[in-house]
Amino acid sequence: MPHVAIYGASGYTGQELLRLLIRHPGVDITAITSRKYKGISLSDIFPVFKDVTTIEFMDASPEEVIPLCDVVFLALPHGEAMDVAPAFLAAGKKVIDLGADFRFNDRDTYEQWYGAHSSPDLIPTAVYGLPELYRDAITTADFVANPGCYPTGAILGVAPLLSHDCIDNSCIVVDAKSGVSGAGREPQLGSLFCEVNEGFKAYKVGTHRHTPEMEQEVSILAGEDIRILFTPHLVPVNRGILSTIYGVSRSDRSLAELVRIYEAYYSKEPFVRIEKPGVMPNISSVRGSNYCDIGLTIDERTGRIIVVSVIDNLVKGAAGQAIQNMNLMCGIPESTGLDIVSLFP
Repeated sequence: MPHVAIYGASGYTGQELLRLLIRHPGVDITAITSRKYKGISLSDIFPVFKDVTTIEFMDASPEEVIPLCDVVFLALPHGEAMDVAPAFLAAGKKVIDLGADFRFNDRDTYEQWYGAHSSPDLIPTAVYGLPELYRDAITTADFVANPGCYPTGAILGVAPLLSHDCIDNSCIVVDAKSGVSGAGREPQLGSLFCEVNEGFKAYKVGTHRHTPEMEQEVSILAGEDIRILFTPHLVPVNRGILSTIYGVSRSDRSLAELVRIYEAYYSKEPFVRIEKPGVMPNISSVRGSNYCDIGLTIDERTGRIIVVSVIDNLVKGAAGQAIQNMNLMCGIPESTGLDIVSLFP
């Protein structure tokens, strides 16, 4: 049974990893770290874990955590994983980074959007952790870069269209709405209750860091360089991302044919569900789960294909997908610990 550590476990993503891993029958959680909460019980910070576990946060260097784990999740702010990942990898540990530090194939792209990279030699060794596209590579990997939440929903939503040359690759639009937990647990003015409640706003228009991540992956799918128009929005809900994707149709395929393409493309995927023709998914149907639900339609008047994908940003968009990757890396059945029904209402 693999011993698992979470390096940086006090945020929403760390909490979600713990919620899912505690009930995972194939792993043992042996270490969780936090500089802020050193020596404090997990249940004192997150009361949902009261009488579930007695584990405490530790403030420890990678060298102190290495003897305690076989697998480590790096749930750290962007720019920090690149400084600790080398030690874990050198010690032969399996590493899953939930930040952006190793998602890009190109160092220059990362540095253009995020800043200087201190471990560029490790960039080529990381596998992009979207199982629906890279399952074989993940299965044999020691180092996985977990995708971002917005890219997960957008890439899964558009992948079948690109793979079957269904849309004009020069004008793809991704219009996405996220719950407030996507901003993280650290207090920020923009995520305070009075700033968010009864509001609905676009943010980082044309400048969001997930844009080049989406472009990297859709370009690989299409076999050509693609630029995406991506606009994120903040909605006053805790969890969920709804992405509406617009593409100009390149064919005369009917809606029924497109749905069959999606069904075939994802027929062996345990966590992608395709709606019936014309039915659109709701974030309420994936809350707390690792599912991505996808619906699509055709606007005959404008000749556009419209795809709607929904995920829970903390699960399929972060912790759940990371555990899905861990299962593949460790030879554990892929759905283990993740086969849970969504919370509704």
